[in-house]
Amino acid sequence: MAAARPQVYIYSNDDSKPTSQISLPAVFKTPIRSDLVNFVHTNMAKNHRQPYAVSKKAGHQTSAESWGTGRAVARIPRVRGGGTHRSGQGAFGNMCRGGRMFAPTKTWRRWHRKINIKQRRFAVASALAASSLPALVMAHGHRIEKIPEVPLVVSNGIENIDKTKQAVKLLEQLNAAADVERSKASRKVRAGKGKMRNRRHVQRKGPLVIYNEDNGIRKAFRNIPGVDTCSVERLNLLQLAPGGHLGRFCIWSEAAFQKLDDVFGTTKKKSQQKKDFMLPRSKLFTDIQRIINSDEVQKVIRPKRRKPKRAAIKKNPLKNPFVMHKLNPFSTVTKRAALKKHGLAK
Repeated sequence: MAAARPQVYIYSNDDSKPTSQISLPAVFKTPIRSDLVNFVHTNMAKNHRQPYAVSKKAGHQTSAESWGTGRAVARIPRVRGGGTHRSGQGAFGNMCRGGRMFAPTKTWRRWHRKINIKQRRFAVASALAASSLPALVMAHGHRIEKIPEVPLVVSNGIENIDKTKQAVKLLEQLNAAADVERSKASRKVRAGKGKMRNRRHVQRKGPLVIYNEDNGIRKAFRNIPGVDTCSVERLNLLQLAPGGHLGRFCIWSEAAFQKLDDVFGTTKKKSQQKKDFMLPRSKLFTDIQRIINSDEVQKVIRPKRRKPKRAAIKKNPLKNPFVMHKLNPFSTVTKRAALKKHGLAK
């Protein structure tokens, strides 16, 4: 869970100077669950796929029959006739040239996934909480070194901007233009066959502008590379955590920021827009060290165990020369003299 501060500054959309303060909504104190966000994102991303399949007749549009046994050839069906290279060639099988694929794809595959509504809501709340931590936002790749703070809240005048020129000027005043330039510079041709399928280019994500009322803000920001817009009432996990990774850089309008407590509720009050939804609380107190070292715990736990003393293994000095040398260093000289006397010394 993020270490949240109680107040956030609101910056003017005219000169980008702080004008007032606003309390931080409770949704930003939600426990951050990267595993849940990744799971929900993976399943949500499957819900806009379109069915595809090969033709039902593909690979079978020829007259072919097996020659049977006794002709020293494989029993694969072979094309009938003569007078051409095609006659006698194998057909139908997935190992044959011009044959069908193995297990031909069908349109009735299970393309979409149902996701529990509480999991989806928890994942969105967790992604919002992660967007308020500068470390996670920077780890996502966003250039936020020069912006005043995150979350970045701008006065309601941002919702009335209807010209792209004004939107670009506002991003420059907020020092968020560096992130837009990073996104713009990252545009490149996609690797693979997607470039032939109307997905020719790929590009990194830039800021996400979240508003309450659309008075022209969508048209103003939609032509800026990498910038996305979203209504606070329709927050989407695919935009808040692209790729299933936490830490999207978000720019809020003041009205949208104020509405978060109504949309998601708090840990004590239910949401006004989501039926029977209350923000989840952290199930584990994070300061474990303080709990363990507290007087209440220390007085009931057993004392620290001492390491058991293991008895040393006794070795016979008459059989082990190293032990004998330890007991009697002169034994080595005596032994060598005896061997030399009998002519056995090397």
